[in-house]
Amino acid sequence: MIHPKALLDLLYEQEIEFFTGVPDSQLREFCDYLTQTLGISNQHIVAPNEGNAVALAAGYHLATGKIGMVYMQNSGLGNAVNPMTSLVDPKVYAIPLVYMIGWRGMPGIHDEPQHVKQGEITIDLLNLLGIHSILLSKESTIEEVATSFQQTLLPALKEGKSVAFVVKKGAFESVTKYHHKVSSTLSRERAIELILQNTEEQDAIVSTTGKISREVYEQREFHQQGHDKDFLTVGAMGHSSMIALQIAEQKPQRRIWSLDGDGAMLMHTGALALIGSRQPSNFIHVLLNNYVHESVGSIPTVAESINFLEIAKACGYQAVYQVQDEATLIQTIQHIKTELGPILIQVNVSNGSREDLGRPKTSPIQNKTDFMQFLKGSR
Repeated sequence: MIHPKALLDLLYEQEIEFFTGVPDSQLREFCDYLTQTLGISNQHIVAPNEGNAVALAAGYHLATGKIGMVYMQNSGLGNAVNPMTSLVDPKVYAIPLVYMIGWRGMPGIHDEPQHVKQGEITIDLLNLLGIHSILLSKESTIEEVATSFQQTLLPALKEGKSVAFVVKKGAFESVTKYHHKVSSTLSRERAIELILQNTEEQDAIVSTTGKISREVYEQREFHQQGHDKDFLTVGAMGHSSMIALQIAEQKPQRRIWSLDGDGAMLMHTGALALIGSRQPSNFIHVLLNNYVHESVGSIPTVAESINFLEIAKACGYQAVYQVQDEATLIQTIQHIKTELGPILIQVNVSNGSREDLGRPKTSPIQNKTDFMQFLKGSR
């Protein structure tokens, strides 16, 4: 295993001093150490999405002539491929970058279904993009990494090419976990419980990836309810509101609730503009905002510095609400039953979840089938 400090020192030796990306659980120790060391600063920026991070690192290189590092989960390669191929590639501007990529869904290692396909193609995709990579694993030592960097990665960077560290589970030594404190006392799971218990029989739920969908599933289990009203978006971070929008337009007789997180909403904020332009009267958008990427640690998002309510209003939402306690949340849900959407409810929630929080026991395909049957009205 490699201590994050040792790797950061190695990067500093090569004047790699700018870091940006989207956190990943596989990279948690490195991201924790990076945030504890550099904070959120001119040297370290948590980007809304991975493509933004590539562009930030490109701008850093143009301004300084130095090389930046972009960190991400391998699922984020989908967001990053466009600037990787049309901006920094040697056939375009030849801007060298170092990527640090958490390898979820690695073949032969059990992982969640949303990671399986990307895990299978990660190395092939990097090869196709012309990005030479080296693996970091439990067996790796900083001396081996330093040698590989000097012999393989550094020559490629000098040619204007990009390179990558691909990180297997357990590659980094443990460090003190970074925890971003928030003032809210209402837990996200309790907020979800209240929402589910106060929606109507025909309402449908579309929940975003990460712990929000896991908590929706757990609350249905706890109350001995079925799962057919809920579409649990286990992957495609930031896209669940678009799924919900089209369901709302195709099923105007039902109210569709889109349960979102601040990290997911930031990743594709343009979705708010499309929702506002389409004016779905049966669309309820709930932002469960704890100001952090909690599913992959507690590295802060930029949600504390922006006003989602004003953004939604400017995009054409008919009404916006902010709540941070149980009573106001219930009152708001009851109040909007007579209002037309689109409506945004921002629920300020605490950072953290139960240690024993489970995962859905049904497969994504079974979830899809049951949900489609519910929308058809046959259940």
